[in-house]
Amino acid sequence: MKKYAVLLLICLLTVALVGERKFPIPMIDADPLSYVCYKTNETLTIDGKLDEDSWNKAKWTEDFVDIQGSLMPLPPFVTKAKMLWSDDYFYIGAYLEESDLWATITQRDAVIFYDNDFEVFIDPDGDSHDYYELEINALNTVWDLLVIKPYRDRGQVAFNSWDIKGLQTAVHLQGSLNDPSDKDEYWSVELAIPWESLAEAAHKTTPPIDKDIWKVNFSRVHWHLDKTKDGYSKKIDPDTKRHLPEMNIVWSPQGLIAMHYPEMWGNVMFSHEEVGKKVVEYIPDPLQDHKKYLRNIYYQQKEYFLQNGYYAPDLKTLDAKTHSFPNYEDKLQIYTSPNTFHLILKGKNNNTDLHIFQDGRLLEKIDFH
Repeated sequence: MKKYAVLLLICLLTVALVGERKFPIPMIDADPLSYVCYKTNETLTIDGKLDEDSWNKAKWTEDFVDIQGSLMPLPPFVTKAKMLWSDDYFYIGAYLEESDLWATITQRDAVIFYDNDFEVFIDPDGDSHDYYELEINALNTVWDLLVIKPYRDRGQVAFNSWDIKGLQTAVHLQGSLNDPSDKDEYWSVELAIPWESLAEAAHKTTPPIDKDIWKVNFSRVHWHLDKTKDGYSKKIDPDTKRHLPEMNIVWSPQGLIAMHYPEMWGNVMFSHEEVGKKVVEYIPDPLQDHKKYLRNIYYQQKEYFLQNGYYAPDLKTLDAKTHSFPNYEDKLQIYTSPNTFHLILKGKNNNTDLHIFQDGRLLEKIDFH
């Protein structure tokens, strides 16, 4: 049943894309948020409380916002996260303000977002492929999976049977679970993800080298609830007779209602400085604007294909703007067949070449030999 739930999500998205003949594109232009993740030498007890000295020294992220970002109002309650790392683990802590603590799912690898949940997304090399997803509810029930490529690019993309070996999780509840008679305060989550598991599809060094940047995001799914004598139930829309849509609340906004746009996830820079000892400034990826440009051309190519049944052979056909970058060729190289494309932003003077393909994968320097 778990596998079929994932496949159903893929099918629904595919039908929506083809039916509308329109490729969904983020509707905000803001750069992803950033965070410096410091090292801890402290042994952390994974109990959900985040009360060790290292956690107290680590900074919170910005408060989470609606998944669409500035297009929507701010959420009515606070959600935020912290990160740390050690030689063995990537640590994540989260605080979720909540007046009605509710959870029902107890089976591992069930579809956890049918409950209120907290979700983690990690793409180590930022190519938008081979990334990790983890969801957890207030009962400490986990769903973890390895995603080969975003659902927007279709195909067999998610491995639901994959588990994070050695994963440690805990939830702390400030309030009473599934009891509508009182008002609760919050729940907090603590995760220890072994680097050994993340190395399986990271395509880069784990633990990260100093100042290495990974794409990471967090999401909170929150359902509107009615209180009943038996507990809680999801609110029903009187017009549609269906559940009211869930709220999707995230750290780095996506610009559309879809989490599987890894290019929109936050940028986490790992520092080898011990937490609390020294402030390290975030250093942006020097190629972030180049990658953003290629990604926008990718969006236009996908939309063009849905409208015409083939990919555009050049920027003029796409009605796309050219862009000049220092030490890069002004002319974007485009190679197409009826069902594929390959875009190359060619670097001069030994600068890194950038490549993007019809499946959305963005790579630096490809060895064709």
